[in-house]
Amino acid sequence: MSEIAERPPEALSHGAAEHKHKDVLGAKMGMWIFLLTELLLFAGLFLVYAVYRYQHTAGFHRGGMETHTMFGTVNTMILLTSSLTMVLAIGAIQRGKKWLSVTFLSSTIGFGLAFLIVKGFEWSIEIRKGIYPGSPSLLKKSNGEILFFGLYYTMTGLHALHVFAGMIILTFMLVFILRNKITKDDYVKLENAGLYWHLVDIIWIFLFPLFYLIN
Repeated sequence: MSEIAERPPEALSHGAAEHKHKDVLGAKMGMWIFLLTELLLFAGLFLVYAVYRYQHTAGFHRGGMETHTMFGTVNTMILLTSSLTMVLAIGAIQRGKKWLSVTFLSSTIGFGLAFLIVKGFEWSIEIRKGIYPGSPSLLKKSNGEILFFGLYYTMTGLHALHVFAGMIILTFMLVFILRNKITKDDYVKLENAGLYWHLVDIIWIFLFPLFYLIN
């Protein structure tokens, strides 16, 4: 008789639980490492912003006067609300309420889409005004204003890409829930997706005052 057959059911059950626990721990650890690399990326951009703002304070101030605080505020409220619905989606699946989790997760994806629509509308206004990297109108401005808008489009554009990527990830999570691949007994994928979405929200909380409240 094999060694596995000789082991009592309790031992087999304990071993399976221990293996699952290690998998969950490894998945969470891997996600935190990935999030750290994302933080380092934006930290480098924040450092560049700080250096140039120190060197061109007046130019950055004039650049900030050109941004639309109302759009930034609306998008801040959208992302903060999306973080709430993300938390509620995870809480619902933990309680075994599948369809409630689907509802909250769908709302989170919807808020992400709303953020991108608002951001696209804002960019379209600025582009129509001739304010975009390399435009003749922008090149006539001071070096500080050119640097400000270069960083504005780079950092908010990179953030928008992260929002879009987050929406794709959450859509996969939605499908997994519908197919019962994410349940109240196995929801680590949804938790990790939630961590990524919260990171996207936190980054925006830093971008908002840098580009919209500087004026």
